[in-house]
Amino acid sequence: MVLVAVALSLSLSQSRLSFEALSPGGLACWTLIALLAHLLFRYCGLYNTVWRFASTPDFFNILKSCGILTLLLYLTSLVVRSFHPVSGLNERQFIVFLLVSFTVISAPRLYYRFLRDGASWRILRRAPGDAPIKQALFIGQLSEADVIVRFTRTAVPAEYAIAGIMATERDAPLGTKLHGVPVVATRPHLVEVLEEYVRGTENLDLLIFGKGVEREIEDYAELVRVARHSGIAVVQFSGLSQLGQGGKLVLDAVEVETIMGRSAVATDIERIGAFVAGKRVLVTGGAGSIGRVLVKRALELGAEAVLVADNSEFGIFQLDQLIDDKHRDRLTSRIVDVTDRRHMTRLVSDFKPAIIFHAAALKHVPILEENWEAAVETNIFGTLACAEVAAKCGVPQFLLISSDKAVDPTSVLGITKRAAEQIVASLHENRGAPSSSPTVVANGRDAQSCGTKFIAVRFGNVFGSNGSVATIFQAQIEAGGPVTITDRRMTRYFMTIAEAVDLVIMSAADAEQRQGADDYAVYMLDMGKPVPILEVAETMIRMAGKSPYTDIPIRFTGIRPGEKLHETLHSDSEAVVKLDIAKIFGLRTDVVRWPKIQAALAALQAAVRDQDKAAALAVLAGLHQSDQGVLEQALPRAVGKAG
Repeated sequence: MVLVAVALSLSLSQSRLSFEALSPGGLACWTLIALLAHLLFRYCGLYNTVWRFASTPDFFNILKSCGILTLLLYLTSLVVRSFHPVSGLNERQFIVFLLVSFTVISAPRLYYRFLRDGASWRILRRAPGDAPIKQALFIGQLSEADVIVRFTRTAVPAEYAIAGIMATERDAPLGTKLHGVPVVATRPHLVEVLEEYVRGTENLDLLIFGKGVEREIEDYAELVRVARHSGIAVVQFSGLSQLGQGGKLVLDAVEVETIMGRSAVATDIERIGAFVAGKRVLVTGGAGSIGRVLVKRALELGAEAVLVADNSEFGIFQLDQLIDDKHRDRLTSRIVDVTDRRHMTRLVSDFKPAIIFHAAALKHVPILEENWEAAVETNIFGTLACAEVAAKCGVPQFLLISSDKAVDPTSVLGITKRAAEQIVASLHENRGAPSSSPTVVANGRDAQSCGTKFIAVRFGNVFGSNGSVATIFQAQIEAGGPVTITDRRMTRYFMTIAEAVDLVIMSAADAEQRQGADDYAVYMLDMGKPVPILEVAETMIRMAGKSPYTDIPIRFTGIRPGEKLHETLHSDSEAVVKLDIAKIFGLRTDVVRWPKIQAALAALQAAVRDQDKAAALAVLAGLHQSDQGVLEQALPRAVGKAG
């Protein structure tokens, strides 16, 4: 192209050189020009550009390269002419060369981009078996729309075509076009325009949200509902992949956990990343709902290695399928019961974690009312065993995942989680000098605390976790109903799993820095306002494109044993301390001294051995009371029956 440009520029400027083009001198001149252009263009990256994705910076690079080449040739001609006069060359020829070289080099590439962006190219490239192109609306920022429109046009095979852009910027230029795609709506009129759009066209298949739109606009849930009610699939753009193979959008399904009535909590990625990076992390219950997100997050944040301890083989298998290949070499999984102190000691001794996230627990309220022994073994003695192992092996930090059910408990789940909190709080209180460290008693074996920092993090329901109302309602809706609710007045606190996990890690990062009177044994997450369960059910039914009570019936079944109408995150006797971290509070709570906990645990073991639920609950209720007289009355009864 450069040699063509030289010939055209000489011809257009009517230049008459003093030497023949095909003479030895002329051929040497053309060779020199071609070699110089090749080296320069390679240095400037023209040969490394994927031209199907070429944009303004790529064409500017061509102009810059041609400009440098023109300047080099001009300077070379001046040097040559100082030794050997050459007629027919002046500045005019070089100006014409710059314009012609840029045109002949960029024009074919620009025309190629034009062809690829057109519908005819996509039609020609489509194979008979390819799926039809999905027509989509995009809702998000114009900068993301620019990326998405260009990539949908260059993808091979083509999957999506953007029919319109609904901009989240209030000052977006309505009615203008971006790469030929019109901006059809701006805030705050997104819902109205979407409703008009779905009524006015039968050829809309997809609604694509941009990154973080659920936090930017207040109408997010309503937009999802309108789309799903009209049979339009809803996805969220999260990035690009397979760039070298034609470009592909990464679109994630919109989960029900994004429809709570509030914005998601912003995460201090830098702080939690600095806390986790380079650490060895152990997650008990790592194959459960919260545990597996903790595992994934720790790997993403740069943990040196993550060990999962869980007793579910299938859960570990499912977790392994969720982990990216780039992280899998840092993940180890072990099938183990957390109450097996010997096995846990071996794991922790070999792995040497810097922190243990204790997420292993039984959590279903009605089931645990019948299976109270299992709840006591896992939630209380499992926590005790893991705490003992952490202390014995010198793990710097141990964090218990607690629950709002532990506040003024009325269920077996709540009272066992409260006991687990009290174990952790008592160990936290006695942390320090070895002489003041408590002795952890279990199965006749003792171990000193060894300075491990123990904390608990308390929060409410997480949307989308195994067995949560979200997953139950979703299955009932898909089955055609009815959706079952225990009581129309019932409310619960909700948080997404991703939010909860990041705030748990943030709590651990904060606890690491605190000492003395400024230290907290229990952290509490701000869950926002409690949400009526009935409202959650109605919203999920509408988002599925159905009408509550008409298409999907709602049935009220009555409160189950152990359930409350309304949960609370702290009791009246606990002082809530605001920290300098969004959505996290410290709790000043009564701490049961370790000797009393030791006595209660011994009595509890006896009650479990004797299968005496009443005695076990009496011990735990006494442990919960600030008046220790209740506990003192319960202990002789439990120990006496066992004896």
